[in-house]
Amino acid sequence: AHPDNLPPLPPFLNLQSILTHHAAHAEQLVRDTLSGSRPTVTGIALVLQNFLSALHESNRALAARPPPHRAQRDDVHTAFVSLARQHLQPLEDAYRGKSIFPIRDDDSIFISLASFRDHLLGDTLKGAFDQAKRPDRLFVGAVVQNCFGLHPYPGEDGVQCRTGAQVVGKDEHGHDTTKVSDAPPDRNGIDEFCSSPAHRRFCDSGQIRVLYLHENESLGPAMARYYASKLWGGETHFVQVDSHLEFYTHWDELYVSELQSAKSFPKAILSSYPPGFGKPNDGKFPSDHSPTPGARLCTCEFSTSDVEAQIIRINTGIGYKGTDDEDHPTQIPFIAAGFFFAPAEFLIDVPFDPYMPWCFMGEEIMLSMRAWTHGWDVYAPRWNWIMHQYRPGRMGLPKFWGSVGRLFGRPGPGFSNQLQLKLIKRVKYLVGYEDCCTRERLVEEGSEEVLEEVDHYAFGEVRTREQYLEWANIDVKNKRCQRIDWCNRGELE
Repeated sequence: AHPDNLPPLPPFLNLQSILTHHAAHAEQLVRDTLSGSRPTVTGIALVLQNFLSALHESNRALAARPPPHRAQRDDVHTAFVSLARQHLQPLEDAYRGKSIFPIRDDDSIFISLASFRDHLLGDTLKGAFDQAKRPDRLFVGAVVQNCFGLHPYPGEDGVQCRTGAQVVGKDEHGHDTTKVSDAPPDRNGIDEFCSSPAHRRFCDSGQIRVLYLHENESLGPAMARYYASKLWGGETHFVQVDSHLEFYTHWDELYVSELQSAKSFPKAILSSYPPGFGKPNDGKFPSDHSPTPGARLCTCEFSTSDVEAQIIRINTGIGYKGTDDEDHPTQIPFIAAGFFFAPAEFLIDVPFDPYMPWCFMGEEIMLSMRAWTHGWDVYAPRWNWIMHQYRPGRMGLPKFWGSVGRLFGRPGPGFSNQLQLKLIKRVKYLVGYEDCCTRERLVEEGSEEVLEEVDHYAFGEVRTREQYLEWANIDVKNKRCQRIDWCNRGELE
């Protein structure tokens, strides 16, 4: 078959099978995509798969080094940068400053959905489609990072799946004691959704695009969201969410209408921290739950956690009252990575950064500053039409840093934390932490690799970094976030 006749979208597209049995066709799809003139979602997914396959081989070799030559933090990061330059950078170069696909004008919605070993992925998909007014206009780009069991790679032994740190009791001082145990392979939420008679048609029509990663290849949420953003196929709107949500009736129409009511539309973004839920309800608001007034992301702080190295963390301030006089959404200074809703042109101005592996913190302040300096205004939606399951450590769910530690023979979060402490300097360089992270300091200490291609994922020319920090009342030099009165009062439309 000609490459154009290959099935264009997962989950029924087996990328590894195409690479193995249709190598010439796969190579043509990749060449066409990287030429900048004939992109396909399949071609892009193959580029990502080539990177992930190379990463797997590299990690496997690094992890096999015996003492005293065990792979160190910088060895792992250098190998990643080399592979990203080889496989991902050509894709970035081919479409910089332009849209990969023509943007449709049909109010279609692309949902970027990064999932790490999530048992609620299937419910989240079902809720999104069941509760949408126009499910035919929903398209999903899912990155599924699962433990697939003992034999996920042909010709290789896999790994025993493990739980997170589960609370199993109390010690003599009344503190929780935890244990990590063997676990079965993870549920495949894509398969649950696509095998459901009520939902299979959405998969058959190509509305579900999936990239599968074994948990060992997980590089944290920022990289997973980079992959997911590349599965966008020209839809009108781009929405980034987590994989454990519940949806209100006609949530899609409500958010589109709210976005269009923002004064700065079409250069407007909606974002919030949704309210939480406990017991799952098949991805839908329970019948006795109504939407609640929205919260505004109006506060921040410099983290005091050693792992987070004084990075800026955002949080909520004074929310809406839910009264009739609140007839338009108001501006906020921050974007939440777990939920934002924007016109797809956002992807042209603020492409996701492929050089942010292992970072669990820092992506929100960077998204906020990059978007604002490119001329985008961020708004808090007046109502919450989605809910989110917040997951404290006591739940014992697996975390990506546990997988990183096991892969390199260092159980626990320590090795992943070492990697994050290095990579977070990329964020701090851009934000302006002059005490640690100027270019000169990073070069002097041998950390210049964290600045790979950094200028392409930095700030726009509509407004400056300094203007943003003053507007958001952030004092980087003295590590202080101060009160943002205009945000709490809802003064900026």
